[in-house]
Amino acid sequence: SSRGQFDHFARLVFAALHTTYGPVKSNVERPGMVAGGLQMGKVVKSDEEWRTELSPQEFEITRRAATEQAFTGEYCETKTPGMYMCRCCGEPLFDSKTKYDSGSGWPSFYEPISSDVVDTQEDRTMFMLRTEVLCSQCDAHLGHVFPDGPAPTGLRFCLNSASLKLDETEESE
Repeated sequence: SSRGQFDHFARLVFAALHTTYGPVKSNVERPGMVAGGLQMGKVVKSDEEWRTELSPQEFEITRRAATEQAFTGEYCETKTPGMYMCRCCGEPLFDSKTKYDSGSGWPSFYEPISSDVVDTQEDRTMFMLRTEVLCSQCDAHLGHVFPDGPAPTGLRFCLNSASLKLDETEESE
């Protein structure tokens, strides 16, 4: 059944994440949670505050989990060296050295700079089961992770350009 295939796919992604990074945090097990749902050490802002800091497209993608159209994002084909930061809070997330051309139409990376900078959660929208990737500091929707990436991790972090900001660096030789 389709449900069985989706469940199998989700187990593969979580197994790959666990093998690569150890136990994967879910949105329910985030550090800093205290009684009453208050969070310590996280960037927490109202929708109104986010709307003043982000473009309408950035807001819809990062705060409402929308997806930019394939092959249209600013960083889809960028090969510029640097660090990809969270568009919302500035948290360093992915090194350009782990970026590769997956042919998917979105910037793709095989691993974040650390397992602590991203969180994952099950996503059952659009009639499929996927694993959503979120910034661990501000819960911005970044994209999704799939178990079809290159070595060394076998993962493809397929992200929205609008969720990222590239901090360019000069490549040392």
